[in-house]
Amino acid sequence: MASEQESSNGPVKRSMREKAIERRTANKEHNSNFKAGYVPIEEERLHKTGLRGRKGNIAVCVIVLLFLLALINLIITLVIWTVIRIGPNGCDSMEFHQDGLLRFKQKADMGVVHPLHKSSVGGRKDQDLVITGNDNPVVFQQGSTRLSVEKEKTSITSDLGVSFTDPRTQTTFFSTDFDNHEFHLPKKVKVLNVRKASTERITSSASSDLTIQGDSKAIIRGNEGVFIMGKTVEFKMGGAIELKAENNIILNGSVMLSTLHIPNSSAGGELYFDEGLERYKLCMCADGTLFRVQVKYANMGCQTSDNPCAAAH
Repeated sequence: MASEQESSNGPVKRSMREKAIERRTANKEHNSNFKAGYVPIEEERLHKTGLRGRKGNIAVCVIVLLFLLALINLIITLVIWTVIRIGPNGCDSMEFHQDGLLRFKQKADMGVVHPLHKSSVGGRKDQDLVITGNDNPVVFQQGSTRLSVEKEKTSITSDLGVSFTDPRTQTTFFSTDFDNHEFHLPKKVKVLNVRKASTERITSSASSDLTIQGDSKAIIRGNEGVFIMGKTVEFKMGGAIELKAENNIILNGSVMLSTLHIPNSSAGGELYFDEGLERYKLCMCADGTLFRVQVKYANMGCQTSDNPCAAAH
Protein backbone atom coordinates (compact mmCIF):
# COMPACT_ATOMS: atom_id res chain seq x y z
CA MET A 1 0.00 0.00 0.00
CA ALA A 2 2.84 2.35 0.82
CA SER A 3 4.46 1.70 -2.53
CA GLU A 4 1.20 2.53 -4.30
CA GLN A 5 0.61 5.89 -2.47
CA GLU A 6 4.13 7.34 -2.76
CA SER A 7 5.56 8.38 -6.05
CA SER A 8 8.75 10.17 -6.96
CA ASN A 9 7.09 12.06 -9.79
CA GLY A 10 4.50 14.07 -7.70
CA PRO A 11 2.23 14.24 -4.69
CA VAL A 12 0.18 11.29 -3.53
CA LYS A 13 -3.33 11.22 -4.88
CA ARG A 14 -6.08 10.88 -2.30
CA SER A 15 -9.45 9.53 -2.73
CA MET A 16 -12.66 11.49 -2.28
CA ARG A 17 -13.36 9.73 0.98
CA GLU A 18 -9.97 10.66 2.48
CA LYS A 19 -10.36 14.31 1.46
CA ALA A 20 -13.82 14.48 3.05
CA ILE A 21 -12.54 13.00 6.30
CA GLU A 22 -9.63 15.48 6.42
CA ARG A 23 -11.95 18.45 5.75
CA ARG A 24 -14.37 17.34 8.46
CA THR A 25 -11.53 17.03 11.00
CA ALA A 26 -10.21 20.59 10.20
CA ASN A 27 -13.67 22.15 10.55
CA LYS A 28 -14.20 20.41 13.85
CA GLU A 29 -10.91 21.75 15.27
CA HIS A 30 -11.62 25.24 13.95
CA ASN A 31 -15.11 25.41 15.50
CA SER A 32 -13.78 24.29 18.89
CA ASN A 33 -10.94 26.89 18.98
CA PHE A 34 -12.45 30.47 19.39
CA LYS A 35 -9.09 32.10 20.22
CA ALA A 36 -7.44 31.12 16.99
CA GLY A 37 -5.25 33.99 15.71
CA TYR A 38 -5.70 36.13 18.90
CA VAL A 39 -2.55 37.86 20.23
CA PRO A 40 -2.85 39.72 23.60
CA ILE A 41 -1.45 43.32 23.37
CA GLU A 42 -1.38 46.07 26.12
CA GLU A 43 -3.42 49.25 25.33
CA GLU A 44 -0.55 51.60 26.31
CA ARG A 45 1.53 50.15 23.48
CA LEU A 46 -1.05 50.89 20.81
CA HIS A 47 -0.63 53.97 18.52
CA LYS A 48 -3.12 56.64 19.71
CA THR A 49 -4.79 59.04 17.28
CA GLY A 50 -6.43 62.49 17.87
CA LEU A 51 -5.69 65.27 20.47
CA ARG A 52 -5.59 64.11 24.06
CA GLY A 53 -4.41 65.59 27.36
CA ARG A 54 -2.52 68.93 27.19
CA LYS A 55 -2.77 69.14 23.41
CA GLY A 56 -6.53 68.88 23.64
CA ASN A 57 -6.71 71.73 26.19
CA ILE A 58 -4.55 73.95 23.99
CA ALA A 59 -6.75 73.18 20.99
CA VAL A 60 -9.87 74.18 22.97
CA CYS A 61 -8.22 77.47 24.05
CA VAL A 62 -7.26 78.29 20.45
CA ILE A 63 -10.82 77.65 19.30
CA VAL A 64 -12.25 79.89 22.06
CA LEU A 65 -9.74 82.63 21.17
CA LEU A 66 -10.69 82.49 17.51
CA PHE A 67 -14.35 82.71 18.50
CA LEU A 68 -13.71 85.83 20.60
CA LEU A 69 -11.74 87.47 17.77
CA ALA A 70 -14.56 86.75 15.39
CA LEU A 71 -17.07 88.25 17.86
CA ILE A 72 -14.96 91.41 18.29
CA ASN A 73 -14.60 91.70 14.54
CA LEU A 74 -18.38 91.45 14.20
CA ILE A 75 -18.92 94.21 16.79
CA ILE A 76 -16.40 96.51 15.06
CA THR A 77 -18.08 95.86 11.73
CA LEU A 78 -21.49 96.75 13.18
CA VAL A 79 -20.08 99.95 14.73
CA ILE A 80 -18.51 100.97 11.42
CA TRP A 81 -21.74 100.17 9.62
CA THR A 82 -24.00 102.14 11.99
CA VAL A 83 -21.78 105.04 13.18
CA ILE A 84 -19.57 105.79 10.19
CA ARG A 85 -22.34 104.60 7.87
CA ILE A 86 -20.24 102.80 5.32
CA GLY A 87 -22.43 101.14 2.72
CA PRO A 88 -22.36 100.00 -0.90
CA ASN A 89 -22.30 103.65 -2.05
CA GLY A 90 -19.36 104.62 0.17
CA CYS A 91 -19.27 106.56 3.42
CA ASP A 92 -22.40 108.64 4.07
CA SER A 93 -21.04 110.65 7.04
CA MET A 94 -17.55 111.75 5.96
CA GLU A 95 -15.26 112.28 3.00
CA PHE A 96 -11.53 111.65 2.66
CA HIS A 97 -9.54 113.81 0.24
CA GLN A 98 -6.09 113.30 -1.22
CA ASP A 99 -4.67 116.42 0.46
CA GLY A 100 -5.45 114.95 3.90
CA LEU A 101 -8.72 116.80 4.42
CA LEU A 102 -11.40 114.97 6.40
CA ARG A 103 -14.87 116.44 5.82
CA PHE A 104 -17.90 115.54 7.90
CA LYS A 105 -21.19 115.57 5.99
CA GLN A 106 -23.43 115.20 9.04
CA LYS A 107 -23.39 116.01 12.74
CA ALA A 108 -20.59 114.22 14.57
CA ASP A 109 -20.69 113.20 18.22
CA MET A 110 -17.15 112.97 19.61
CA GLY A 111 -15.53 112.88 23.01
CA VAL A 112 -11.91 113.94 22.49
CA VAL A 113 -10.41 115.08 19.17
CA HIS A 114 -6.62 114.99 18.71
CA PRO A 115 -5.60 116.81 15.50
CA LEU A 116 -2.29 115.85 13.96
CA HIS A 117 0.79 118.07 13.94
CA LYS A 118 0.21 121.44 12.20
CA SER A 119 -3.42 120.62 11.44
CA SER A 120 -6.49 122.82 11.67
CA VAL A 121 -10.23 122.46 12.27
CA GLY A 122 -12.59 124.65 10.27
CA GLY A 123 -15.99 124.90 8.61
CA ARG A 124 -17.32 125.37 5.12
CA LYS A 125 -17.18 128.69 3.34
CA ASP A 126 -19.90 131.13 4.41
CA GLN A 127 -21.09 128.68 7.07
CA ASP A 128 -20.56 128.68 10.82
CA LEU A 129 -18.73 125.89 12.61
CA VAL A 130 -20.93 124.94 15.56
CA ILE A 131 -19.31 123.05 18.45
CA THR A 132 -21.52 122.22 21.43
CA GLY A 133 -21.04 120.29 24.66
CA ASN A 134 -23.73 118.20 26.30
CA ASP A 135 -23.95 119.97 29.69
CA ASN A 136 -20.15 120.19 29.68
CA PRO A 137 -17.69 122.91 28.64
CA VAL A 138 -16.01 122.84 25.25
CA VAL A 139 -12.25 122.74 25.85
CA PHE A 140 -9.50 123.47 23.32
CA GLN A 141 -6.06 122.54 24.59
CA GLN A 142 -2.60 122.62 23.03
CA GLY A 143 0.21 121.89 25.46
CA SER A 144 -0.15 124.27 28.41
CA THR A 145 -2.59 126.56 26.54
CA ARG A 146 -6.23 125.87 27.36
CA LEU A 147 -9.41 127.55 26.10
CA SER A 148 -12.59 126.58 27.96
CA VAL A 149 -15.99 127.76 26.69
CA GLU A 150 -18.66 127.33 29.36
CA LYS A 151 -22.26 128.41 29.71
CA GLU A 152 -21.54 131.55 31.74
CA LYS A 153 -17.89 132.31 30.97
CA THR A 154 -14.97 131.72 28.63
CA SER A 155 -11.53 131.26 30.18
CA ILE A 156 -8.07 131.14 28.59
CA THR A 157 -5.08 129.72 30.45
CA SER A 158 -1.57 129.80 29.03
CA ASP A 159 1.99 129.93 30.31
CA LEU A 160 3.37 131.16 26.98
CA GLY A 161 0.90 133.92 26.09
CA VAL A 162 -2.24 134.39 24.02
CA SER A 163 -2.64 135.93 20.59
CA PHE A 164 -5.73 136.30 18.36
CA THR A 165 -4.82 136.72 14.70
CA ASP A 166 -6.87 136.74 11.50
CA PRO A 167 -5.55 133.77 9.46
CA ARG A 168 -6.26 135.53 6.15
CA THR A 169 -5.01 139.06 6.75
CA GLN A 170 -2.57 138.13 9.58
CA THR A 171 -3.94 141.05 11.59
CA THR A 172 -3.42 140.68 15.35
CA PHE A 173 -6.48 141.76 17.30
CA PHE A 174 -5.33 140.77 20.77
CA SER A 175 -1.94 139.65 22.04
CA THR A 176 -0.02 139.38 25.29
CA ASP A 177 3.34 139.70 23.56
CA PHE A 178 4.43 143.02 25.07
CA ASP A 179 7.67 143.13 23.07
CA ASN A 180 5.94 143.25 19.67
CA HIS A 181 2.35 144.27 20.45
CA GLU A 182 0.82 146.72 22.88
CA PHE A 183 -1.77 145.10 25.09
CA HIS A 184 -5.27 146.48 24.40
CA LEU A 185 -8.46 145.04 25.77
CA PRO A 186 -11.22 144.52 23.20
CA LYS A 187 -13.84 147.23 23.14
CA LYS A 188 -16.55 145.19 24.86
CA VAL A 189 -14.26 143.67 27.49
CA LYS A 190 -14.43 145.73 30.69
CA VAL A 191 -12.81 143.41 33.24
CA LEU A 192 -9.57 141.42 32.95
CA ASN A 193 -9.15 138.75 35.64
CA VAL A 194 -5.60 137.41 36.00
CA ARG A 195 -3.62 135.89 38.83
CA LYS A 196 -0.32 137.42 37.78
CA ALA A 197 0.56 139.91 35.06
CA SER A 198 4.01 141.23 34.12
CA THR A 199 4.08 144.44 32.10
CA GLU A 200 5.89 147.74 31.82
CA ARG A 201 2.85 150.00 32.00
CA ILE A 202 -0.87 149.82 32.79
CA THR A 203 -3.03 152.70 31.53
CA SER A 204 -6.68 153.48 30.91
CA SER A 205 -8.39 155.81 28.48
CA ALA A 206 -8.73 159.48 29.34
CA SER A 207 -12.48 159.19 29.88
CA SER A 208 -12.53 156.14 32.21
CA ASP A 209 -11.00 155.10 35.51
CA LEU A 210 -8.42 152.38 36.01
CA THR A 211 -9.42 150.03 38.84
CA ILE A 212 -7.10 147.35 40.21
CA GLN A 213 -8.95 145.05 42.59
CA GLY A 214 -8.04 141.86 44.46
CA ASP A 215 -10.34 139.38 46.19
CA SER A 216 -8.04 138.88 49.16
CA LYS A 217 -5.05 141.11 48.42
CA ALA A 218 -3.39 142.91 45.53
CA ILE A 219 0.38 143.21 45.24
CA ILE A 220 1.99 145.75 42.90
CA ARG A 221 5.73 145.30 42.62
CA GLY A 222 8.30 147.00 40.40
CA ASN A 223 11.90 145.98 39.80
CA GLU A 224 12.99 149.62 39.48
CA GLY A 225 10.17 151.33 41.32
CA VAL A 226 6.42 151.81 40.98
CA PHE A 227 5.09 155.11 39.64
CA ILE A 228 1.36 155.75 40.02
CA MET A 229 0.08 158.84 38.23
CA GLY A 230 -3.46 160.08 37.73
CA LYS A 231 -5.84 162.95 38.32
CA THR A 232 -7.02 161.20 41.48
CA VAL A 233 -5.40 158.14 43.05
CA GLU A 234 -7.54 156.39 45.62
CA PHE A 235 -6.69 153.36 47.75
CA LYS A 236 -9.48 151.35 49.38
CA MET A 237 -8.86 148.21 51.39
CA GLY A 238 -10.69 146.07 53.91
CA GLY A 239 -7.57 145.38 55.95
CA ALA A 240 -4.14 146.97 56.00
CA ILE A 241 -2.12 148.77 53.34
CA GLU A 242 1.64 148.33 53.20
CA LEU A 243 4.05 150.51 51.24
CA LYS A 244 7.63 149.25 50.98
CA ALA A 245 10.58 150.86 49.27
CA GLU A 246 14.35 150.46 49.43
CA ASN A 247 14.91 154.24 49.38
CA ASN A 248 11.96 156.63 49.48
CA ILE A 249 8.18 156.70 49.16
CA ILE A 250 7.13 159.99 47.57
CA LEU A 251 3.51 161.18 47.69
CA ASN A 252 3.36 164.21 45.42
CA GLY A 253 0.20 166.30 45.56
CA SER A 254 -2.68 166.56 47.99
CA VAL A 255 -2.81 163.55 50.33
CA MET A 256 -6.06 162.86 52.15
CA LEU A 257 -6.77 160.08 54.65
CA SER A 258 -10.28 158.98 55.52
CA THR A 259 -10.76 158.80 59.28
CA LEU A 260 -14.02 156.86 59.19
CA HIS A 261 -12.38 153.60 60.30
CA ILE A 262 -9.71 155.16 62.54
CA PRO A 263 -10.47 154.93 66.31
CA ASN A 264 -11.35 158.33 67.75
CA SER A 265 -11.89 159.22 71.45
CA SER A 266 -13.17 162.72 70.86
CA ALA A 267 -16.77 161.50 70.73
CA GLY A 268 -16.84 160.87 74.48
CA GLY A 269 -15.24 157.40 74.49
CA GLU A 270 -11.79 156.55 75.74
CA LEU A 271 -9.11 154.33 74.28
CA TYR A 272 -7.95 151.48 76.49
CA PHE A 273 -4.32 150.45 76.34
CA ASP A 274 -4.55 147.23 78.34
CA GLU A 275 -6.03 145.07 75.58
CA GLY A 276 -2.73 143.76 74.27
CA LEU A 277 -3.10 145.69 71.00
CA GLU A 278 -0.61 148.11 69.47
CA ARG A 279 -1.89 151.46 68.21
CA TYR A 280 0.04 153.96 66.12
CA LYS A 281 -0.42 157.61 65.23
CA LEU A 282 0.41 158.90 61.76
CA CYS A 283 2.58 161.99 61.81
CA MET A 284 4.05 164.22 59.10
CA CYS A 285 7.10 166.41 58.94
CA ALA A 286 7.18 169.87 57.45
CA ASP A 287 8.66 168.55 54.22
CA GLY A 288 5.83 166.00 53.82
CA THR A 289 7.63 162.97 55.25
CA LEU A 290 5.19 160.58 56.95
CA PHE A 291 6.10 158.47 59.95
CA ARG A 292 4.31 156.60 62.70
CA VAL A 293 4.53 156.84 66.46
CA GLN A 294 3.26 154.15 68.82
CA VAL A 295 0.49 155.44 71.07
CA LYS A 296 1.22 154.46 74.65
CA TYR A 297 -1.10 156.85 76.53
CA ALA A 298 -3.97 159.20 75.81
CA ASN A 299 -3.39 162.58 74.13
CA MET A 300 0.08 161.49 73.03
CA GLY A 301 1.73 163.71 70.44
CA CYS A 302 4.29 162.95 67.71
CA GLN A 303 7.33 163.30 69.94
CA THR A 304 9.67 160.34 69.63
CA SER A 305 13.33 159.69 70.21
CA ASP A 306 13.76 158.45 66.61
CA ASN A 307 12.43 161.55 64.87
CA PRO A 308 12.80 161.35 61.07
CA CYS A 309 12.15 165.10 60.76
CA ALA A 310 15.26 165.93 62.75
CA ALA A 311 17.29 163.45 60.68
CA ALA A 312 16.04 165.06 57.46
CA HIS A 313 17.14 168.52 58.62
